[in-house]
Amino acid sequence: MNTLLKIIKYQLHDLLRGKWVLVYTAVFFVLTDGLFRFGGDSDQVSLSLMNIVLFVIPLVSIVFGTMFFYNSREFIELLLSQPISRAALFLGLYLGLSLPLSAVFLVGVGVPFIYHAGFLGGAYWILLLAGTSLTCVFTGIAFLIAVHYEQRVKGIGVAIVLWLLLAILYDGIIMFILFALEEYPLEKLTLILSMLNPIDLGRILILLQFDIAALMGYTGALFTKFYGNHIGTVIALLTLGIWCAAPVWLGFRAFLKKDF
Repeated sequence: MNTLLKIIKYQLHDLLRGKWVLVYTAVFFVLTDGLFRFGGDSDQVSLSLMNIVLFVIPLVSIVFGTMFFYNSREFIELLLSQPISRAALFLGLYLGLSLPLSAVFLVGVGVPFIYHAGFLGGAYWILLLAGTSLTCVFTGIAFLIAVHYEQRVKGIGVAIVLWLLLAILYDGIIMFILFALEEYPLEKLTLILSMLNPIDLGRILILLQFDIAALMGYTGALFTKFYGNHIGTVIALLTLGIWCAAPVWLGFRAFLKKDF
């Protein structure tokens, strides 16, 4: 445990020296504060921030996480030559990146919310939870990619393509499947497909807090129809939790077998 905490502390110290942390915080802070100052209430601001959270956080987490792991290769090799367990090293690197990324998001969005609207419930907390969960998910995916691909260019390329698939192309693929197989009952298949995309889950989770079925899309409408708002929220949260753990576990298993 002491080794794990020391690695996390070192990573935090190293990351906080970089200007990107301030820039990342400032982007969320300025956007959130600006939305409030232009006359939006808390629900409107949450909806406006939703698309930014669902696109920017996965992109930053997966690209920066992949680059971070490649840049830490010499540090990893140095620590592996010491009597340090691979479990402590991998978890230390992962937590040393995912924790500050999550904290930056929480500060950048949370401080303007508290200043303008106070402590709120519902959509505000779900927005913060979804953003933090997506940070953990895509940081774990980034580490999994970086462990599997030796070449930096290939790893970053795979990370960007995967983000494009999940953030932009996935809904189009689902609609194509539904259109091609429209004669068959596909509700359960659609629900399963929506659970295979953490970004889609994050969007559904946020929109379930509002009575705006027109904006929820086909998968969100199905969530409400089959599970209702409250049960649907619990199911989406549990599935996001699995998404947070699965890439880290798979990346850790690959890290144990990798020959540095």
